[in-house]
Amino acid sequence: MPLALLALAVGAFGIGTTEFVIMGLLPEIAADYGVTIPTAGLLVTGYALGVVLGAPLLTVLGNKVSRKRMLMLLMGLFVIGNLVSALAPNFGMMLTGRVVASLAHGSFFGIGSVVAAELVAPEKKAGAIATMFTGLTVANIVGVPLGTFIGQAVGWRVTFGIVAVLGVVGLLGIAKLVPAMPRPQGARLRGELKSFRNPQVLLAMAMTVLGFGGVFAAITYIAPMMTHVAGYADGSVTWLLVLFGIGMFLGNLLGGRYADRALMPMLYVTLGGLAVVLALFTFTAHSKILAAVTILLVGALGFATVPPLQKRVLDQAHGAPTLASAVNIGAFNLGNALSAWLGGLVIAAGFGYTSPNWVGAVLAAAALVLAFWSAALERRAPAGHAGRAAAAETEAAAVPVPVHH
Repeated sequence: MPLALLALAVGAFGIGTTEFVIMGLLPEIAADYGVTIPTAGLLVTGYALGVVLGAPLLTVLGNKVSRKRMLMLLMGLFVIGNLVSALAPNFGMMLTGRVVASLAHGSFFGIGSVVAAELVAPEKKAGAIATMFTGLTVANIVGVPLGTFIGQAVGWRVTFGIVAVLGVVGLLGIAKLVPAMPRPQGARLRGELKSFRNPQVLLAMAMTVLGFGGVFAAITYIAPMMTHVAGYADGSVTWLLVLFGIGMFLGNLLGGRYADRALMPMLYVTLGGLAVVLALFTFTAHSKILAAVTILLVGALGFATVPPLQKRVLDQAHGAPTLASAVNIGAFNLGNALSAWLGGLVIAAGFGYTSPNWVGAVLAAAALVLAFWSAALERRAPAGHAGRAAAAETEAAAVPVPVHH
């Protein structure tokens, strides 16, 4: 794998840390600002919605500059947002900082996915995307637990200050290691938007929203669930998040490996398994050992869907993948926002801290149904699909492709 993928992984590490560390610090932030846990959950929802909005907007603007420069600008925006969060005097300003940081998220992973895929041979694209996302999974093994520990020990503001420093390191890594890649020649908004006329692209994005949303329904409220239901001490949340991160790391590797071999069967297995495990989590959450095992499985099955879903969007978008790739990252976070909001609703309605697990199970099961539907549509119209693919490849061939050294 090219060394430039390491730079992308470094940036992903910083972004992954700020995205997920909030889960372990919700009780502390809620107490500091004097708000309820469901209200504090808006910090998750707000971040996710910021990704949804920022992904297409900044990606379109990014067509005006080189991909390397755009990645550097996005990391700069990420640093500013985390500094605002660290210094926020009230909950509203904290939420603003989260949204500012989130604006960089979707475009970074969207553009980064395209860059990663272009750096390797066609049969290694999913593996290259998975390598970049390794930074996100390692963040959940190292960055998130460490940030949670620091936040609980000396204050959550320190955690976000450190995350801002991570962003600076990511920016420097991109400046040093990512090759100077010219902006895509012939890239036009109209051409990028054409990919959304393909039903398979829309179905893949819907699977993304529902599938990964299932994960966040449970994980957003992992701290109160583990302390109030499973009986863990507050400090135990740190190593439970390590388990979740290990699961994400393993799932990402498996998803990247097998998505290049059997993409749709991989989605059937992971989405089906995720729905079952999330349903069982309602019961296993009452046992410390079973809860820990379930957290590991949720991370593994949930993140095993990321490389295949991202690759399917890239494949189906054909000659104009950049915007579709970024919007799909936004779709992951739309699922996060939806599930965090729904999880807060069922908790506020009095169903208890385990009730978001049922929300997650339903969302994952719905994603599985869409996966079968997508495959069925593909089988019914192979000739038309092939024709559209050939036409897209012909159109793409007419656009000058930059040579990367």
